[in-house]
Amino acid sequence: MGTITVNVTDETETLFRETVEEKLGTQKGVLGKALEEAMKKWAEEKRQDEISRRQLNLLKKGFHLGYAKQKIGRGELHDRSN
Repeated sequence: MGTITVNVTDETETLFRETVEEKLGTQKGVLGKALEEAMKKWAEEKRQDEISRRQLNLLKKGFHLGYAKQKIGRGELHDRSN
């Protein structure tokens, strides 16, 4: 288990502590659990944002499907001579 020491504004700390107390109570360890949940959610959102950004860039770039070199007529695509 890792240890992280951070500094946040008093307003943020108070808001977080009050919210944790309202939602989870005051038992031992709830502050750490809430902070871990918040950190995990933030990290997952940032990763998803990056994935979305890369996929949008690929869509904007376009895809080469390789069929533009040779023209195929409708009849060849729908050959029903069988």
